[in-house]
Amino acid sequence: MGASLSLGEIARAAGLSPFHFARAFAARFGMGPVAYVRLRRLSLAADRLAASDPPPLVELAFEAGFDSQQAFTRAFKRTFGAAPGRFAAGRAARKEIPPMSDLAPGRLTQAPQPVIKPALRIAGPTEVFDAETVSGIPALWDRFAPRLPLPGQASGVTYGVCAATGSDSGGIRYTAGASLAPDAPAPDGLALVELESRPYLVFSLELDGGPLHPQMQASVKAIWGERLPASPWKLAQAPDLEVYPADFRPDQPGGRVEWWIPVEA
Repeated sequence: MGASLSLGEIARAAGLSPFHFARAFAARFGMGPVAYVRLRRLSLAADRLAASDPPPLVELAFEAGFDSQQAFTRAFKRTFGAAPGRFAAGRAARKEIPPMSDLAPGRLTQAPQPVIKPALRIAGPTEVFDAETVSGIPALWDRFAPRLPLPGQASGVTYGVCAATGSDSGGIRYTAGASLAPDAPAPDGLALVELESRPYLVFSLELDGGPLHPQMQASVKAIWGERLPASPWKLAQAPDLEVYPADFRPDQPGGRVEWWIPVEA
């Protein structure tokens, strides 16, 4: 039950990069793969504790992949709200693995074939996020917005660039940015992301005028949790983009946001 598993190993078994696998998994289950495995192991340990002849806690700890009974007890209490002994006495409720959300995206459409997009030079602030910190992305946009328009900006379109971190962590390197003219330097303090022309699967969300975040979240779940796993196209090892038009108004019904997901030619 407690054999060591790395995100890289799991992703390779699924035929995906750690970056793509982590995003698809989080969209499907609402948590990252590592957190899911930990919760699953703790749930199995809870089942054994509820049996008529539960094993010693130290045995459960090692089976669940913990290096000590103390670490197992801390994680168990955080998950179930009670220490293992109290749980075994029947005074705590088991925490189930959450199902996939049935939150439906608003008017999400997809181009029937990949669309070739031109090369881009995108400048903006960059940070690394994981499944636990991804809620900090809006704050990155808040810091970037006062700097617009940038010197040398090519258009009013803005982009959220999601790239792999180069490790097996499954995290993303996110840039909130705007495109620059070919000869424009990146402004001080901003990263520069250069993307070559390539084909993308293009998804478009028509906004309903309500709060933006639930619509975006639902669309990401639909794209990564449902559409891409069913797609015949092979994902490319390249950044994907959120694309916001120059006249983007999240509070106006009929506005649009796009996602460009890179695929092999």
